[in-house]
Amino acid sequence: MKDISMLSMVSKTVSQHIINYISTSSGSKRLLLQDFHDLELPDREDTAIVEHYRSLGLLFKRCTLLLPTKERLKYIHKILADVSCFKFNGCAAPLQCVGLLCYGIFLQTLTAGWDELECHRVYNFLCELTHLSRKMQTVVCSKPGSARKLELRIRLFCRNVLLDHWTHRSDSAFWLTCILKPWPMVNQARLLYIIFGPISPQDGQVVWQKMIEGPTDESCLKGLAEAIKLLYDTGTKEWTADDVISLVDELSVVPREWLLENNARLLILSGNNICFTFMASKAVNGRTIELAKLIVFLALVSEKELYCMDWAVKMMQKVCKVFSTPVERNNFLQSVADAFACAIMEMLQLVMSGDGDDDDRSFMNLFHLVQAQASFHKEVLYLTMNVLPS
Repeated sequence: MKDISMLSMVSKTVSQHIINYISTSSGSKRLLLQDFHDLELPDREDTAIVEHYRSLGLLFKRCTLLLPTKERLKYIHKILADVSCFKFNGCAAPLQCVGLLCYGIFLQTLTAGWDELECHRVYNFLCELTHLSRKMQTVVCSKPGSARKLELRIRLFCRNVLLDHWTHRSDSAFWLTCILKPWPMVNQARLLYIIFGPISPQDGQVVWQKMIEGPTDESCLKGLAEAIKLLYDTGTKEWTADDVISLVDELSVVPREWLLENNARLLILSGNNICFTFMASKAVNGRTIELAKLIVFLALVSEKELYCMDWAVKMMQKVCKVFSTPVERNNFLQSVADAFACAIMEMLQLVMSGDGDDDDRSFMNLFHLVQAQASFHKEVLYLTMNVLPS
């Protein structure tokens, strides 16, 4: 395949011969391999068929070099149209299929080095081809989970075709921006959750209640945190820091308000800059009580995950400086102390009432919170007394 793609650059005549051959039934049969359902794949991206489509993307890139972008896309679609697993709803077993992955690798190789205008044309072409915007509108305007199969198809298409294969983060940020930016913020948050949120290991469908029903773990939040960092850190001109912070805020109520522990875990995974900017925004907007509660749960997650507690204390110290007067700072610190007391009392009542889904889990949560408060205040004492921990 690589040799043929090199040969296609020898002359326009040779290139045309190769294009003509690809268009024949014999050529398409030999080049468009369709063994996408091998269930024993150890690493999906390193398989022979994926590498084949990477090489095929290079061949099409070189063969169609002299055509305008629109004509290139039309020709490529014409050739690939018969591969059912490349279509949005084309595969009956999408979770066991590498078809969309191969399609994504093919498109990545084809468009590598193209400028933003051309890549926007590619995105628009794919949207027209798949009616992607209309499908997204259906899921963002419906009750979460009411169109589970469509949510899954959107997730698989966006991740496998558009987002997951790029070497440079700026490229991933470009495609994620294409997906999110046409929508209002509330819909952006919903789409972000559909594409990167937690899924069921049984059927791959989005689990909407995960952040509401109980504390979750890093694996459920890592995808969302990476997407948020992508938009914040890559300096994409379409996203200001305020945009990303508003998106995080909106995400924390999808589909309803998250448990604060899950919110805190997402902020920690998103990194220091996003965490501080998010908290500073609450300080500036006078949301002191919310901010104090968040400090408590940052400490709780730090205790559970064995992170350094002095990080949480230094984050609080940094946020303190955002308040403009000593009175505001003192009120904030008082609110943090009160928030610790309230959180402990609420967990204690839950343990004593026996109303928790799992009494052992409720007791362990209380245990971790008491430990978190002790560790947090120990670090505060070290800080205020100018004593270095041994």
